[in-house]
Amino acid sequence: MRSILFKEVSTFFSTITGYVAVGIFLAINSWFMWISPGDYNVIDGGYASLDTLFFIAPWVFLLLVPAVTMRSFAEEKKTGTMELLLTRPLTDFQLVMGKFLGAVVLVVIALVPTLIYFFSVYQLANPVGNVDMGALWGSFIGLFFLAASYAAIGIFSSSLTDNQIVSFILAAVLCLFMYIGFDSLGAFPILKSVDSLVVNFGINEHYKSMSKGVIDTRDVIYFASSIGVFIYATMLKIQSRNWK
Repeated sequence: MRSILFKEVSTFFSTITGYVAVGIFLAINSWFMWISPGDYNVIDGGYASLDTLFFIAPWVFLLLVPAVTMRSFAEEKKTGTMELLLTRPLTDFQLVMGKFLGAVVLVVIALVPTLIYFFSVYQLANPVGNVDMGALWGSFIGLFFLAASYAAIGIFSSSLTDNQIVSFILAAVLCLFMYIGFDSLGAFPILKSVDSLVVNFGINEHYKSMSKGVIDTRDVIYFASSIGVFIYATMLKIQSRNWK
């Protein structure tokens, strides 16, 4: 499993694609936080907060994470190396987890530079350090779980096809639905009596809860369960040995 993980990370950064993807993620967030005038700009807002990062990042991840995961299984099937992988002394679980953890590591690499934003806001506060640390770290943890859920969805999508573009589009659509789709469904009048239940199936509700700085066990269980469901679905697809 470790070899699969290292292969995923090294392959992603062996071409310019990896650096461009991470660069775009940082550039978009930096643009809204520090350059573009308006409510999202930290300086214009006059409040030492990373709310802009935690609002923008989930939307950017809708493209970044599928871009990271689209080649996971799709490329293996396209190039014919999937059969070679299956002959290695790896269980299906180890294979899928290696791919998944590789994608998560890549997301973490993209998140690490955002700590510069944290340091900047910390220094800009008046007095220095006058920031809501609980909410900040809760938001970072929530963003990590959100990205990990996206990665599990992306790995599953990649296992369904041998076309990387199809994998990317499918993952982006599924991630979007899991993020705000249930919020939209809960707004339908016909579901008014169970709207809170419907909304709780979506990622956004639990992400917002963590962003308040309180790590609720229910939110952790939700993210772990959603990741587990897509990991298990990927394993079922792998076990079917039906690549077409």
